[in-house]
Amino acid sequence: MTQQLVEKLRQGNRRALAKAITLVESKLAQHRIAAQEMLEILLPDAGNSIRIGISGTPGVGKSTFIEAFGKHIIGCGKKVAVLAVDPSSPIAGGSILGDKTRMEELSRDTNAYIRPSPAGGQLGGVAQKTRESMLLCEAAGFDVVLVETVGVGQSEFEVAGMVDFFAVLMQPNAGDDLQGIKKGIMELADALIINKADGKGEIFAKQAKQHYQNAMNLLAHTGFWRPKVMTCSARENKNIECVWQMVNEYCEQAQGEFANKRARQNKEWMNKLFVDLLELKMQAHASYKSLREELEKQVIAGQITPLNAAKKIADIF
Repeated sequence: MTQQLVEKLRQGNRRALAKAITLVESKLAQHRIAAQEMLEILLPDAGNSIRIGISGTPGVGKSTFIEAFGKHIIGCGKKVAVLAVDPSSPIAGGSILGDKTRMEELSRDTNAYIRPSPAGGQLGGVAQKTRESMLLCEAAGFDVVLVETVGVGQSEFEVAGMVDFFAVLMQPNAGDDLQGIKKGIMELADALIINKADGKGEIFAKQAKQHYQNAMNLLAHTGFWRPKVMTCSARENKNIECVWQMVNEYCEQAQGEFANKRARQNKEWMNKLFVDLLELKMQAHASYKSLREELEKQVIAGQITPLNAAKKIADIF
């Protein structure tokens, strides 16, 4: 079954790609094994796309921007895959998964593939299997992979660690927004894109651009690329082509940097997976649950320090 799925996926079969991503996202043990076998086979076919991360606070117009941006890229003769991470309810555990509705025109294009995935409680709203889904999209022949994040908490740091180019969408009215930007996010961003630069918002967008540019100039940036600040209107399709030109300019300047960057990302990914797998093994250990519950009570009662309690848990391994 895995070999048949691989062959169909290599041919660009959308149904096969959907099945492969479902297999990767499955939590069943047999599916995990099959997914890893499939990924091992497909590794030589992956890595040929441009990976672009797009983040920003809810309401900034990420879906509208991605639809306009995706349509422009397709117009340039490319195939586009969109991996959109939807927030999961911490109570019911469900997700709306409405990105195909929000990107209606793009979802109908034969050169586009949109896959909404539930965040599933992952740090900052980045789906755990997004990296592996990117590899599958690349193996299926997509030239550009866009990763849209929920845009809350630490998601910016997570997505920046898995893409080639990281863009943060901003609102046109700067002011308090500027104060609210984490310095770390500005250092991570390859571009700040001020959306909704249309109508009355165009004046505010120009002011915001100046504010953000001044803030960027104060930061020390190392490497070949100096982050840019741009304005656009996804609704009116203004300056969208300039964003794509900027991404291409980045790729031209990057040259051999992409390979080095992806190698570092893969190493960090391996280390993170190691910690995750270690935690799963701990939870499966017969003595773990009872010992942890007992030590938690002792920590709360002030009978043992948190460090000594943690050491006792580690000692069972």
